[in-house]
Amino acid sequence: MLLALASTALPFATTTALAAAPMVEIWKDPNCGCCQDWVKHLNKNGFATRVHDEGNTDARNRLGIPAKLGSCHTGLVGGYAIEGHVPAREVQRLLKEKPKAVGLAVPGMPVGSPGMDGPAYGDQRDPYDVLLVLADGSTRVYQSYR
Repeated sequence: MLLALASTALPFATTTALAAAPMVEIWKDPNCGCCQDWVKHLNKNGFATRVHDEGNTDARNRLGIPAKLGSCHTGLVGGYAIEGHVPAREVQRLLKEKPKAVGLAVPGMPVGSPGMDGPAYGDQRDPYDVLLVLADGSTRVYQSYR
């Protein structure tokens, strides 16, 4: 009897967990492998994703991320823009803290950041900052990775 109950409860729990996962909408180049690795990183860390393989320049502009902070993909979650290889941990923190901001950015493509940390990069890790992007386009360091 308990086994029967457990087998019916498990699909419900899984469906409920997926429904509760924050959705990140992502715009990227269709041929970018590191972007796809970043999507996998988000999925492994509790985010649902919806990917648009049409490039990200228009999305970056529409969401208010200055071009100088650009990277190869742009996301939107909980009303915040996410530019580049931002660790899922910082996206979770952003959604919890809810600062007044446009979102987060990791400009460029630093080696060692999520999506830029696969076997092709060996053990190399470049230092980088996750920037909080404010409404006026200014930034402040949200988290440093050294």
